[in-house]
Amino acid sequence: MTAGRPAAGILHGLPPILDAGVRVLILGSFPSPASLAAQRYYGHRQNQFWRLLGAVFDEPLAELEYAERQRSLLRHHLGVWDVYRRCRRQGALDAAIRSPETNDFSRLQIEVPRLQRVCFNGQTAGKLAGWFAQQGYETHILPSSSPAHTLAFASKLERWQAALAPAGSCSAEGEGPAGRC
Repeated sequence: MTAGRPAAGILHGLPPILDAGVRVLILGSFPSPASLAAQRYYGHRQNQFWRLLGAVFDEPLAELEYAERQRSLLRHHLGVWDVYRRCRRQGALDAAIRSPETNDFSRLQIEVPRLQRVCFNGQTAGKLAGWFAQQGYETHILPSSSPAHTLAFASKLERWQAALAPAGSCSAEGEGPAGRC
């Protein structure tokens, strides 16, 4: 068995990048074969995820080692995870995902108490936006950072910047716009 690819063709996703201080969570659909092989989110060199977030935060995230990227996300109160915890898929396209199993998001309100906003990296991940909205989270479906999504980088960046703008300040009591600072 290789990393992320156990027997019977079932692929297992990556653990979340989360801590109790996360206020914004970006959910993708499921890691690409390159990401699974590297055991890193958005590990395909052509995926624009790290470049987009680097532009949003004005930091050279794409140039950093993966561990430093993770630390930077958490310093910015941003978490990363995927909608699906496992599935079957040939290739990297979301359209090829078969037999998906959704991650258990019920633990977020306890483990990530400051979470206010959930952003979805693409339409496939965005299929869960309604569930998150019902839980009281602000939601945004973003254009996919995948190279298969051919929208110009500048247009993607504009949408990502708008969605990741600060959610507002928190009072001393820890209450913010969504009651979770």
